[in-house]
Amino acid sequence: MSTPKQAVLDAIDAANSQDPNQEDGQPVELLYGQRMSAELDRLFPQASDALQIAARGQHVERWKLKRSEYPEGRAGYLAWRKAQGVHHADVVMGFMSQAGFDSAEVGAVGSMLRKEGIKRNADVQALEDVICFVFLKWYFEPFAAKHSDEKVRSIVEKTARKMSAEGRARVLQEFSLPEPLAAAFDS
Repeated sequence: MSTPKQAVLDAIDAANSQDPNQEDGQPVELLYGQRMSAELDRLFPQASDALQIAARGQHVERWKLKRSEYPEGRAGYLAWRKAQGVHHADVVMGFMSQAGFDSAEVGAVGSMLRKEGIKRNADVQALEDVICFVFLKWYFEPFAAKHSDEKVRSIVEKTARKMSAEGRARVLQEFSLPEPLAAAFDS
């Protein structure tokens, strides 16, 4: 018999299995969700069901909101990111409601996915730390290969600023970053 949490995780995976974009022969966002869950389990093994659901649903149906439909530049990018957070929250909250979760848990996951309370809410911060670890572990190298050193340094600094002090310290333990990049996590 499936638990409500498992029903939601299965619904997220089913939605993400529809992603037309592929990586290593798998739908991109399905793979991303699996990576998020694996990193959450590793970094926060006692994570609540709500945090486990938020991690898996972090990019649910991300391909549906195309970056190209938003204005160029930073303002357009930020508007797209905000819309993505709202979309992810709405989809996952719907799955949770269908599975019988109470409104408090549904609302908590929505807040996590919209990044409400970063640096103030422990679960939102834990989710952000996991997002940053997933980026560094699986997406940083391909990103760095496509961009200038200045752009890479800027992204690394922004990533470090989003993380908790514990997360930044763990990055320095687990990753071999060149000194100029490692310095962003050393605070």
